[in-house]
Amino acid sequence: MQQHALIQLIENIAQNDGDYSTPIPALMVYRRSTASEPIPCIYGLGLGITLQGRKRVTLGNEVFDYGHEQSMVTSIDLPVASYVTQATVHEPYLGMRLELDARVIAQMAAEMDFLTPLKASAVRALSVVSMDQGLLDALARLVHLFDEPHLIPLLAPLIEQEIVVRLLNGEHGPTLRHLVTVGAPSQQIAKVIAWLKLHFTTDIAIDDLAAKAYMSPSTFRQHFRAITGISPLQYVKQLRLQDARQLMLNDDVDASSAAIRVGYESASQFSREYTRLFGEPPLRDIKRVRESS
Repeated sequence: MQQHALIQLIENIAQNDGDYSTPIPALMVYRRSTASEPIPCIYGLGLGITLQGRKRVTLGNEVFDYGHEQSMVTSIDLPVASYVTQATVHEPYLGMRLELDARVIAQMAAEMDFLTPLKASAVRALSVVSMDQGLLDALARLVHLFDEPHLIPLLAPLIEQEIVVRLLNGEHGPTLRHLVTVGAPSQQIAKVIAWLKLHFTTDIAIDDLAAKAYMSPSTFRQHFRAITGISPLQYVKQLRLQDARQLMLNDDVDASSAAIRVGYESASQFSREYTRLFGEPPLRDIKRVRESS
């Protein structure tokens, strides 16, 4: 029943197709009336919920489908391709995404007693599981706060903490616990990824990245791929290409200048790799995106 109530609440916010911010800064809602093309993007630390319709996310060579009875958690920034696979005008795709705070996760995890010990092996930084009623109740209460905006600063953080506790206590738990466990491979890789987000336009040596994670190069590559689904070099490449796309879309930068600004030395290599990721050469892709917008 709570899911139907949430659908009605989200439909009141998202009455037309689009992405909608909300009075709660960490929460976004989405509506689509048709299936969409794959859109390369970065999923950060957060919880994704599909309330109606279906969605597909590809990470490297892996495909994750999730519908109205499932939720998705990503624990570190992941370059994925995301697209709606089931939506109609009468039953549009409706979804939510809540950004999670790593500090809150660490605090809540430190205060909780877990029945099962955390294995030391690397865990994929993306998990899809069935939703439980407690999580749905908490999300509904969060959305209901839109009607009481004066209470949002006081109550929203408390409900967000509850959501984190429920995620840690459920099937998403291992994905999030590895993020905050000192010395765990996932935490070391997360630190490297945080560094890469700030320095991806510079020349990057795998040996230097491995040293930052306190691992040998071979162990670093193994853990990085196990956690993110792709190699370190592929990760850097996707950061560069997605940043270049935003430069061309938002700052009206030409393709050659964008390539140089994100770290490419060869314009032709940039064009080839851009086409491979986005499906079309830079100029044609940017024109298509602008026309569709």
